Amino acid sequence: MSRAPANIRPAPDEVLVAIADYALNYMPTSREALDTARYCLIDTIGCGLLALRYPECTKHLGPIVPGAILENGARVPGTDWQFDPVHAAFNIGAMIRWLDYNDTWLAAEWGHPSDNLGGILALADYLSRTKQKALTIADVLNAMIKAHEIQGVLALENSFNRVGLDHVLLVRVATAAVATAMLGGSREQIINALSNAWTDGGALRLYRHTPNTGPRKSWAAGDATSRGVRLALMAMQGEMGYPSALSAKGWGFYDALFHGKRFALRRPFDSYVMENVLFKISFPAEFHAQTAVECALQLYPEVKDRLDEVERVVLTTQESTVRIIDKTGPLHNPADRDHCIQYMTAIGLIFGELTADHYENDVANDPRVDALREKMIVIEDARYSRDYLDPAKRSIANAVQVFFKDHSATDKIIVEYPIGHRRRRAEGMPLLVKKFEANLASRLSPERCCEILNLCNDPKALQATAVDKFMDMFLVK
Repeated sequence: MSRAPANIRPAPDEVLVAIADYALNYMPTSREALDTARYCLIDTIGCGLLALRYPECTKHLGPIVPGAILENGARVPGTDWQFDPVHAAFNIGAMIRWLDYNDTWLAAEWGHPSDNLGGILALADYLSRTKQKALTIADVLNAMIKAHEIQGVLALENSFNRVGLDHVLLVRVATAAVATAMLGGSREQIINALSNAWTDGGALRLYRHTPNTGPRKSWAAGDATSRGVRLALMAMQGEMGYPSALSAKGWGFYDALFHGKRFALRRPFDSYVMENVLFKISFPAEFHAQTAVECALQLYPEVKDRLDEVERVVLTTQESTVRIIDKTGPLHNPADRDHCIQYMTAIGLIFGELTADHYENDVANDPRVDALREKMIVIEDARYSRDYLDPAKRSIANAVQVFFKDHSATDKIIVEYPIGHRRRRAEGMPLLVKKFEANLASRLSPERCCEILNLCNDPKALQATAVDKFMDMFLVK
């Protein structure tokens, strides 16, 4: 008698069903979530426009081969390109992530939920231009809230980084779910797309960490969100799914890639993540270093003329910072530098600011930078680590103190909540709008900037705007 298991297809995994039902049926009602999504939309597009200044970014963009332009295809902001929604998603996703300047989410797993905007915006624009659906920016905001929630809730208690996987796999999953729903997919079709997204496995985190840190960390999200769109389109064409993609014994995601653990979902899917998302307002820097740079800028007036007198710099931080961006030795490229807390803090102490240009070679070759890095000591504070994971706090605390050779020292400057934190929304949002204004001006004419700003500052008018008309405003020939 055969010992082979009965070839009976199981019911879909509960997690797949929960995500699909949410993507299909949920309609955001939270005013805070919708308003935050509006800020997230403009901030994310602005980050993409700024990235177009950098050749290391733009070399990855454009037609996949010369001349591969699709008439009435999805537009890429800040350019005149028109592509199919899969390739447009890659372009938009890569440019908005390039400078590490878009929003972030910190929990057991880290990530950047606005990475999903690459797929959402590309697909919405394509559907609008081809007259398949008359979508508005309200539809985009609703899709953003859902994608944020799927990615962020999965990240709350499930650490993919601890098994070596990168957070962009959650971008692929969230985009696949939301994109299939945008296409009008059924519950079964969304589950099929989701199961294929999990079956893909996940990218390895090695490109974010020493000694392999490199620019893939800047285009990985574009790759993931475009894959999500691709899987959604395949599901709509009748491609089958794999109902136990997560739980299948031996072969499923849990056993193959998650050390046999099942996902824990701390809370039901709602609008929690968008309401609590973190914005990078002041600096293009890995988010765990944002508060360290704030500390450095406070110390800059006291330190800038005494750099040669510095004996040591003590950085007090949380456990996640130590694992991700505590880095010594040579830094080989901008991606390496914006994932090094010592480098970012040194820039703040030396220059009194931190911009995208400070990651380029001409600044990195300033001998003062590495000299100061070598004097830095990174220490974990257990309280900072606890408060980081506390859902009532979600702090990202850092402290910086500079000690001099004459035995004097600065005060220990502590910043627990960065300016982009929910606890600092009132302070942060006017600055986020100014950031958007500056990013618009890096690519568009003053007249066009004014037109876009007027629209984006009017929530009702913005939500009612057709997606294709909105995207046309960012056309650059």
